[in-house]
Amino acid sequence: MTWRRPTWRIVDGERISGTWTHVWRRVQGTDRYYVDDLFVYADGAVGCSELADMAGLERMLDSGRIAVRDPAAPPFEEPGNRWRARCPEPLTPENFLLEVADVMAELAGRPTTSERCRDTIEVFRAEPTEAHRELLREAYLAIPPHRRVYFLGDMDHQDRPVKILLTALGEQVDGDGPVATDELHRWALDYFTRGDEGVEREKERRAVRYADDPATAGRPAVVLHETVFPKGHPAKLGLFALYNDFPVPLRYAGDTYASVLHGYWALSTAHEADRLAVRDAPTPAEAQERGGRAVRREDWPKIRLAVMAGLLRAKFTQHPGPAEVLLGTGDATIVYTGFSESPYWRDTRAEGGRNWAGRLLELVRAELGAERVSWPTAG
Repeated sequence: MTWRRPTWRIVDGERISGTWTHVWRRVQGTDRYYVDDLFVYADGAVGCSELADMAGLERMLDSGRIAVRDPAAPPFEEPGNRWRARCPEPLTPENFLLEVADVMAELAGRPTTSERCRDTIEVFRAEPTEAHRELLREAYLAIPPHRRVYFLGDMDHQDRPVKILLTALGEQVDGDGPVATDELHRWALDYFTRGDEGVEREKERRAVRYADDPATAGRPAVVLHETVFPKGHPAKLGLFALYNDFPVPLRYAGDTYASVLHGYWALSTAHEADRLAVRDAPTPAEAQERGGRAVRREDWPKIRLAVMAGLLRAKFTQHPGPAEVLLGTGDATIVYTGFSESPYWRDTRAEGGRNWAGRLLELVRAELGAERVSWPTAG
């Protein structure tokens, strides 16, 4: 099954993590099915429109109210040779229940059957005794059968190295595969050694490639909430000074504008008369209103991002107060929210907001910080 994007529900004020997948649900009183969403949560709740528990899900599967495969699909055909087959085991209601239990464990932060099996592999590699082989066999068989071929994350060898280690000397792997020998066992053990070596090499490569990544987590995101000040802005500057409608005059592109919004909308117009009308608007809101109604210059979509970047640079390089507010956000992500500007500039979460204003503020912040750095000079 394919598990979709995260979801959640609130229980007694607590957020319970969840996920969902598609199942086939029978129309009551008929033999017809339709695709529905099955939700699974960390606290053990599971269901479609009505939540139940694992026992309830099992009853729905047994009764045929829910199917995990398209009822109209042809039946699964057993492969002629299990060892050579590259397809997983069929998805059955029993296997699906095991998978749902694994999903619940992962959501709750508990180890899944695949994670426990990988841990048991390490135990066996450290001491490959028959007792540990049996523990490995139990851990492997605990994985939902249709998920076993994937649990190593290797699409070439799939789960064959583990199957080899599970097979006693002289027996056929999978019943119809090669006979397990000391040499074959060594190959399987070497497979995991090579994997470890590959992981270490990749860590070394990343340490070089990502050498400039922050060593510690950055500050929490700074969210700019649009606020109305009926009596004017407070004397002490706050995050409101980062908004594009904050009234500070700035010199840009050969003229002076009363705010970033004044400059942005004035420069977007196709005609000089409109530009001047927007420039001279009494408030940023009026400038946006006039600019939005004017004819736009044809190349505006191609240059507007650069114009906004230039206006923000002008604002914060020409006004130390707002610059200190911006620098005070440190390395935090800046989330530009509100209702007055388009989703292109702000973060609207699920509505496709691109937060370009927030990203450009982070860029200008970095440039302001770089201006205060002492760089070495040529000797």
